[in-house]
Amino acid sequence: MSNYTQLLNNLHHLKLLKFKEILPGYLDDALQKNKSFVDILKELTDKEVEFREERARLINLTISHFPYYKTIDDFDFTYQPSISKPQILDLLSLRFVEQFENILFIGNSGVGKTHLATALGVEASSKRISTYFIHFNTLMQKFKVAASEGTVDKVVKHYLKYKLLVIDEIGYLPVEKDAANGFFQLVAARYERRPMIITSNLPLSKWGEVFGDYTIANAIIDRLVHHSHIIKITGQSYRIKGKLLIENDEA
Repeated sequence: MSNYTQLLNNLHHLKLLKFKEILPGYLDDALQKNKSFVDILKELTDKEVEFREERARLINLTISHFPYYKTIDDFDFTYQPSISKPQILDLLSLRFVEQFENILFIGNSGVGKTHLATALGVEASSKRISTYFIHFNTLMQKFKVAASEGTVDKVVKHYLKYKLLVIDEIGYLPVEKDAANGFFQLVAARYERRPMIITSNLPLSKWGEVFGDYTIANAIIDRLVHHSHIIKITGQSYRIKGKLLIENDEA
């Protein structure tokens, strides 16, 4: 077995897959350009590092459970002038994660709350910050089942492990008391330790109707808003944007 073949085998054994893939063509190019041995090793290992970081990014995005892939670049700020673009871009720096600040997007259905929450979550996940997206009703169902099985602490512990938790659509359906208690425990556990991004179609003053108990609702709100960015979105639904454009063209 030649030294070159042994080298390829070693790269495979060490799982330096990108290194092994580009080595043959790269060596020919490097020799023609009279690159030093150090430069060759650095450039090859740079490619391996880039490959592993991209693979880790894609894995993070997959396990983060986003409903779709959206970025801030996809968002039409001109359609929602109530949103401060500089504020959103500042949040995109992810300072809020390191400062344990929550983000609450509040507005009617279709105004872009989930898009913005997802875009910020995708950015965090891409930076290898452990992130998880879940619909509020799905989370409440998990707490309801956990309450009946006596495993609420286990559910809280599971969702506490994520550095950033994105909870979508508080307000569409009422919550049973056991589930509301479980959600309060989760919020309390993450308070000043791990931030959340939350979207809601209801103003905070009406959350008592969702949780069926204003005492629990106020306790949840108190912890969520203490260190937070509350972004209220007013405007028309993106879902009727296309229809309006068609009507304007026909007018």
